[in-house]
Amino acid sequence: MSCMAPLVMFVVDAVLIGVFSIFGRGAHSEGLGAAQVWGTAWPFLVGLVVGWLILLVTRREPGGVVAGVVVWLASLVVGMVIRGIGDGRVPHWSFIVVAGSVTAIFLIGWRAIRAVVVRRRGARSPARQHGR
Repeated sequence: MSCMAPLVMFVVDAVLIGVFSIFGRGAHSEGLGAAQVWGTAWPFLVGLVVGWLILLVTRREPGGVVAGVVVWLASLVVGMVIRGIGDGRVPHWSFIVVAGSVTAIFLIGWRAIRAVVVRRRGARSPARQHGR
């Protein structure tokens, strides 16, 4: 893995949080301007940073599925807490379920796909085929 790979992975995660915010705002016919999307995304992006800090402190490989679970949980929990504080109430359960599902698919999903691809490439390597 190159030294740029973790930065690229972080950017992928951040873009996916942005996509989640755009989808959510679009589903509710809310504005899609940059400031409006930022207003929805920023609490989850703070959570994303918390999740990545946990990965760095624990020295987890950021592209692994377990890392995806860590980043997802941090993004979801921190994002919901910030939204709850801002709104003065706990977010509605349906929002928690939908946000949790979509962000899990995004933040864990690409890592699961990557794990399958890496595993398949490893199984096909010439060294493995010749018993080395």
